[in-house]
Amino acid sequence: MEKTIAQKLEALKKLQSIDSQLDEIKKVRGALPDEVADLEDEIAGYETRVEKFKAEAAELEANINDHKTQIKNSEALIKKYEEQQMNVRNNREYDAITKEMELQTLEIQISEKRIKEGFAKIEMKNEEIANTESELSERNKDLDTKKAELEVLTKESEADEKKLMSGREKAAKQVEERLLNSYNRLRTNARNGLAVVSVSRGACGGCFNIVPPQRQADIREQKKLIVCEHCGRILADVADEIVTEEKKPRRTRRTAASKA
Repeated sequence: MEKTIAQKLEALKKLQSIDSQLDEIKKVRGALPDEVADLEDEIAGYETRVEKFKAEAAELEANINDHKTQIKNSEALIKKYEEQQMNVRNNREYDAITKEMELQTLEIQISEKRIKEGFAKIEMKNEEIANTESELSERNKDLDTKKAELEVLTKESEADEKKLMSGREKAAKQVEERLLNSYNRLRTNARNGLAVVSVSRGACGGCFNIVPPQRQADIREQKKLIVCEHCGRILADVADEIVTEEKKPRRTRRTAASKA
C-alpha cells in the first residue's frame, strides 16, 4: 500500500531524530576516533619505514659479503699468477702476468673501499632504524592512551548506541529506497547532519533562510514533499509560534487616588 506524504514525512522525521541522537553520542567522543585512526596510519607508516631500512641494511650486508668473496677470489688469482711467474719463458709473458696481478690488486682495493662504505651506510641505517623505532614506540604509547580514552567513552554510551542503531535500522526500512538515498546524501553534505528540518520562526531549520508564507502553507498541508530552495533540506513541518500577550500592570487604588 502506497504511503501518504504525511506518513513518509513522519518516517523521515523519526529517522532524523534517531540519527541526531547518534550524532550527539559521537560528538561526546569528539575528535578521538579520528585521532586514533590518524595514529594508526602514522604507526603503519613508521613500521613500513623500519622494514624498508632493514631491507636496505640487509642488501648492504649482502653486497659486503659479495666484495669479501671477490677479495678472496682476487687473492687466489694473485697466488696463481705468482706461481706462473716462476715458469715464464720471456719478458712478454712476465709483463702480461704482472699486469693481471696489478688488476687483481686493484680489484681488492676497490672491494675493500666498497666494504668500508657499506659498513658506514649500515651504521647510518641502524641509526635511522633506532630513531624510527623510538618514534614508533612513542606513537604506540599515544595510541594506547587514546584507545583507552575512546573505550571508556564508548562503553558509557554502548547500550544507548546499540538501542538507537537497532531503532535506526527499523526506521530506515519504513523509508522508501529513493527517499532514503536522498536523505543519506543530504546528511553527508550537511555540516550539522540535518536532512529533515522544521520551519521555525518563518525560516528553514537547517540554513535559516526565510521560507515564504505560501510555501509554509504547502508544507502544513503535507500533500507533497517540499525542500528548502536554498539548502535542499526536506521541510517536514512548520513549528507554530506560541504568542503570549504581555499583561499590563493593574492600577492600585493608591495610584489612582494620587493621580486624582
